[in-house]
Amino acid sequence: MSSRRTSALPGSTQPRLPQNLTTRLPAHKMADAQKHEHTSPYRGNPESAISKSASSQALPLRSLRPVQGGDGATSSYFEHSNGKRINTDLVFTAALKKQYPELNLVVVPQNSDMGPSCDLLAFAAAGYATVTPIQDKGDLPSSLEWTVYLPPARRMDGNKGALGETPIFGKFLYQWEGEEFIIYLADGRDGSESYPIVKNYYILTADAHKADQLVLTAGSWASDLHDEVWVFDQGFFLKDHELWESAQKSTWDAVILDEDMKKSLIDDHISFFESRQTYTGLGVPWKRGIIYHGPPGNGKTISIKATMHMLADRTPSIPTVYKAREFAPCYLVFEDIDSLVTPDVRSYFLNEVDGLKQNDGIFIIASTNHLELLDPGIAKRPSRFDRKYYFPDPNIGQREAYCRFWQKKLKPNKEIEFPDKLCRAIAEITDKFSFAYIQEAFVATLLAIARRSKTKPAVEGSAEAWVLVGDEFGAALASDKDELDRLELWVEIKKQVKILREGIEDEE
Repeated sequence: MSSRRTSALPGSTQPRLPQNLTTRLPAHKMADAQKHEHTSPYRGNPESAISKSASSQALPLRSLRPVQGGDGATSSYFEHSNGKRINTDLVFTAALKKQYPELNLVVVPQNSDMGPSCDLLAFAAAGYATVTPIQDKGDLPSSLEWTVYLPPARRMDGNKGALGETPIFGKFLYQWEGEEFIIYLADGRDGSESYPIVKNYYILTADAHKADQLVLTAGSWASDLHDEVWVFDQGFFLKDHELWESAQKSTWDAVILDEDMKKSLIDDHISFFESRQTYTGLGVPWKRGIIYHGPPGNGKTISIKATMHMLADRTPSIPTVYKAREFAPCYLVFEDIDSLVTPDVRSYFLNEVDGLKQNDGIFIIASTNHLELLDPGIAKRPSRFDRKYYFPDPNIGQREAYCRFWQKKLKPNKEIEFPDKLCRAIAEITDKFSFAYIQEAFVATLLAIARRSKTKPAVEGSAEAWVLVGDEFGAALASDKDELDRLELWVEIKKQVKILREGIEDEE
């Protein structure tokens, strides 16, 4: 994030702000801003977002009038945009200096290649400042916005998306911490190319130091995580709220693993983040790396999410990020690392993980289904990844525990009979199945039962038609055979397990 100043100048923004595109403020943040009443390091004025019109209470900048009859800066912007554009920023800065000679000007990019954004409108929309559009007299519009269509994240239930507005030009009265600023927002992109996006805030103030404080606070807020996770995707860092929500639903109590291994995983993470002084005292770098490996579908991802949840609940919380050094101490995740670290980036990756740059406070967790495909420099170098945890296919006790999870999940459904003894029976016939395969067996079974119940009533004796499907697995269950074979869930799941096992054998 960068800013530039001259002596005496102003800033920007737009109407329909809270739902608008440019604020880049998801609905969950706005809800949080409204529901949390605790003291915030960003909060100045307790009022939120946008006032529809400036109040009549006189504050210093409210009575200020441009030197010219109208808004010369606005006129210059529109005149310039209609002609040859060499440097919009320069033209607009000069116009503002001429119009407000007694004010200081601080110019701040809304988004910057040099660092995090400083979106003053989003900061206000979150409830930390108040912004009021300023309406000018004259033939030119006081603001310019594009109305854009926002497709829904999910199209289920007939969601058709929404409309938003992205401001191109605007003028605002901005209030924060008892101070007033005149702010312009102007799209300064020169030429016809859509990239790079150049939008600047032009902050006019009687006290440049106050503008610096505003930029520092709003920039700090923008760089922080607000119920989000930093993710590097398609060449860009993005804040991902959906991944954060997914992690919040994952807890270690819901993870079915060998209990000793689970305890070791939890202790490994907690002890690292509580041992900075120990590492320093021993003169070793405060960093750690772990690899989760094993067949797909056996708990690697949910273990990572459960750890993310556990670390986020700490005080202070440990963010899960990809901007690791900036946010250390942090939990850095490389899922399916064998597909991420290609020959093209191998040297760069190894140097970043274990090169000259300092990685203090970074706990790296990598997962892979194919440890044998990993470069030996990653898999067999302790200074990069200190330990490996193997996630095998579940044993019979773990399979039975997973069946009890499904039993509890299906308990509200009175149409499906699921006695305790069925958990052991299903565990017996799913030998060498991963948790993912057992889940698929349950899902396919329930869908088959649901389809059958919609098309026709259950036919008496239909269970017997499938008795032989599970004979090869059912010898140990002979004493309960007759009773179990009356259960629709058992009859159908034997069929689905047989289909899945044939698929596994074909792959092998």
